[in-house]
Amino acid sequence: MASTVLSLRMDRELPDRVRQHAARSGMSVQDYVVRTLIREDFDERFEAAVDETERFYGLT
Repeated sequence: MASTVLSLRMDRELPDRVRQHAARSGMSVQDYVVRTLIREDFDERFEAAVDETERFYGLT
């Protein structure tokens, strides 16, 4: 099975928040992130987050 590495740059608080959410779900951080990425609504939520970030930073 082939694998790919996903590298993210996160602010200081996000890793702790992800760990807390994973712990509440009884999952490892890796499993929690993968589950989040494969959700049916991920594409829509990701696009909305990108749009909001662009509005915040004034990008077009």
